[in-house]
Amino acid sequence: MPDLQHYFSFSPQELKALWLSLEVALGAVLWSLPLAIFVAWLLARKQFYGKTILNSIIYLPLVLPPVVIGYLLLVIMGRKGIIGQYLYDWFGLSFAFSWRGAILASAVVAFPLVVRSIRLSLESIDANLEATARTLGASPYRVFFTITLPLALPGVLAGMVLGFARSLGEFGATITFVSNIVGQTQTIPLAMYSFIQTPGAEDQAFKLCLLSIMLSLLSLLLSEWLSRYMYKKLGQRHA
Repeated sequence: MPDLQHYFSFSPQELKALWLSLEVALGAVLWSLPLAIFVAWLLARKQFYGKTILNSIIYLPLVLPPVVIGYLLLVIMGRKGIIGQYLYDWFGLSFAFSWRGAILASAVVAFPLVVRSIRLSLESIDANLEATARTLGASPYRVFFTITLPLALPGVLAGMVLGFARSLGEFGATITFVSNIVGQTQTIPLAMYSFIQTPGAEDQAFKLCLLSIMLSLLSLLLSEWLSRYMYKKLGQRHA
C-alpha cells in the first residue's frame, strides 16, 4: 500500500510554491477584474470602429504561445522596457523577475477567459430593462450598478474563478518574464519543472501534480456551482 500521508506532507519549498501560486492567482484576478468588466461591457453593449480589432487583441493570449507573451512582457515591462523603464526610474517599480511580474503575466493570460465569461453574461441580459430604467430618469452609472452588474454577477463570479484556475496553471509566460526564483516567483508549475529536472525528486513533482489537479478541479466545480446558484437566486428574485 502506498504511504498516502507522504503525498500530503510538503517541504518548505513546496508550501512556499503553493502559497505563492494562490497569492499570484488571486492578485491576477482582482487587479484585472475592473478592466475585464469594462472591456466586456464595451464589447457587449457598444458598436464602434475597430471593435473587431479590439476583440482580436483581447483574445490573442488564448492562441499565442505563452513564451511569446512572456517575451513581449519583458520587452514592454522589463526594467529597460518600453513602459517598464519609466515605472522603474520614476516610481522604483520593477515587474521583471519579481512577484509583481508573476501576477501581471498570469493576469494577461487569464484575462480573455474572464472577459468572455462576463461578456456572455452581459449579452444574455435583456437590454429593454436598461432602456426602461433610463427612460425613468436613471443615470447610466446607476443603471449599470443597480441593474446591469447585478444581473451579470453570475458571469462575473464564474469568470473570476476560471481566471483564478488559469492563473494557477500558468507556466510559459511566467518563467520567461520573471524566471524561476525559489520563494519569489516559483509557483507550483515552476516548482514542478525544477523537481522534474532534479534526479530523485520525482515524488515531489508528483505531489505537486496531484495538488495542482485538485486545486484546478475545485476551482472549476466552484465556478459551475456559483453560476447555478446565482442564476437560481436571480430567477427567484424576478419571479
